[in-house]
Amino acid sequence: VDPRRTTTEHLKVLRALGFNRISMGVQDFDPEVQRIVNRVQSEALTLGLVQASRDLGFDSVNYDLIYGLPKQNLKTTKKMIEITLEHLPDRIALYSFAKVPWIKPAQRLFKDEDLPEGAEKRELYELSRTMLLGAGYLEIGMDHFARPTDGLSESLKTKKLHRNFMGYTAQRTDVLLGLGVSAISETPDVFHQNKKQLPLYVKDLESDVIPSLRGHVLTEKERQTREKILSLMTLWEVDLEADKLEGVKQRLKEPLADGLVKFEHTKLKVSAQGQPFLRNIAMALDESLYSKNPRQSLFSKSI
Repeated sequence: VDPRRTTTEHLKVLRALGFNRISMGVQDFDPEVQRIVNRVQSEALTLGLVQASRDLGFDSVNYDLIYGLPKQNLKTTKKMIEITLEHLPDRIALYSFAKVPWIKPAQRLFKDEDLPEGAEKRELYELSRTMLLGAGYLEIGMDHFARPTDGLSESLKTKKLHRNFMGYTAQRTDVLLGLGVSAISETPDVFHQNKKQLPLYVKDLESDVIPSLRGHVLTEKERQTREKILSLMTLWEVDLEADKLEGVKQRLKEPLADGLVKFEHTKLKVSAQGQPFLRNIAMALDESLYSKNPRQSLFSKSI
């Protein structure tokens, strides 16, 4: 939910319908950062919605935070985490800012020099991660942290953790239905995304047409790759086929030398030092990434 638009009445309806977890978009608490990304949202507004959610019996409250936003620095990031820890959300998703102006034209409103890049951006993440771990949160996997009492932490301990397009979940599910503009759905064989423009989305619904923007039917090889990546992202380790081992080792030559990963026979394991680099390590399992050479940027940087 967006705290700027969600009311207590909305929460009451959701709770009455059986929803028991809620995720709130926050991004940052600094007024100047909020202004430049057009996300003005007071701390009081956010905290009020958290308190209302808990009063209504929601089991878990998640904050979506972003590091690498324009005008962010170590001081503002430290304050962001301090406020978050005062609120004590059950889960925290700490995302890297995705600079994709070819997809989001509004990102052209700020200058490149406003953005922390490279080592400076990495410092923001390391500071945030250190503070969260120091406060007792567990690192669930890529981008996610949770209090020890949260269901995600329990699933991590019992090895039942799962990950899909929405992030980590406490149990395995093979079907994810995305409702709303641009939402992504997933089945064992297909990825599907809804249309991104509201008028087109509504028009299709009113015509009893599924508002499809695009989809992809997975090959058997892609399904196998997904399972390998899923294992690495939920268990911090994965068993590899013998004929794939050397190729993965070659692609992970530098992380291996730096002690971020290790190999035990055919098993790849992520070390404690390597956990913050899980996304980069997982990329080595996707052979298709190394067989393509796109002429232009399609995705955001991992760091």
